[in-house]
Amino acid sequence: MGREGTTCWRSLPEIFQSSTIFAQQLPFPYTMQRATDCQAVEGEACEELCDSENCTCSSNCSSTAESNSDSPVILKILQNWAPTVSHYFDKEHYTYAGQHIVIQESIEHFGAVVWPGALALSQYLESNQERFNLKDKKVLEIGAGTGLVSIVASILGAYVTATDLPEVLENLSFNISRNTHNMNTHKPEVRKLVWGEDLNEDFPLSTYHYDFILASDVVYHHTALDALLATMVHFCQPGTVLLWANKFRFSTDYEFLEQLCNIFDTSILAEFPESNVKLLKATVREN
Repeated sequence: MGREGTTCWRSLPEIFQSSTIFAQQLPFPYTMQRATDCQAVEGEACEELCDSENCTCSSNCSSTAESNSDSPVILKILQNWAPTVSHYFDKEHYTYAGQHIVIQESIEHFGAVVWPGALALSQYLESNQERFNLKDKKVLEIGAGTGLVSIVASILGAYVTATDLPEVLENLSFNISRNTHNMNTHKPEVRKLVWGEDLNEDFPLSTYHYDFILASDVVYHHTALDALLATMVHFCQPGTVLLWANKFRFSTDYEFLEQLCNIFDTSILAEFPESNVKLLKATVREN
């Protein structure tokens, strides 16, 4: 993958060379600036955009979109929400891949709410089936939450394993069972996965190999980011594709991205500017 220049933005990787990104203010208000190619500006201009002491101009990430264009696809999250008369305020209705999906949410856990990254990833998988063909592929979703992305992957023909914390599994299992039990698809599996814990015991690499790892809005202001990265490293073996969609809110989100780029070959596939969501692809770096 090409590496054309570097990006000057408080140590952020050049994957955002053409992206509108956010200053490091937590969490609101956001201040927007354009990332600038350090090779194309003089020192004074660079200092105006980023602190020269913090700017390392990392070049570990590819800014390509793996298409005929050098820029990521700019998209908008479509209103796949289907207005439906319901007696339950905690249920949302969606339509993906021609199927009506009912998702039960809960305010008790962050993982029991449909976040923008899940909508973006579900939409992208539905719209790019030729590029990322999930039929009969082994797919693992980490931080599956409500199960929307896993349900969409199952509809698209994948062997899906949806994972999350123990306290989320009851609602996750309910949603997946409700939306797939009458479909002519592979029956999804729901399993507990605490990031970074008992990975070799519960998911030994000699037994478990996945074609795709799916993740949406798993990075936010929490303390398990190192464990999350270790989990991604464990499951991303040669031949595995990680597809990660995330709403970028905090400086820690970009710091995690830079760590990811230091380990994997990473490219940005699509951006959803209205929702501040970016969709990335990562694969094991070839030696």
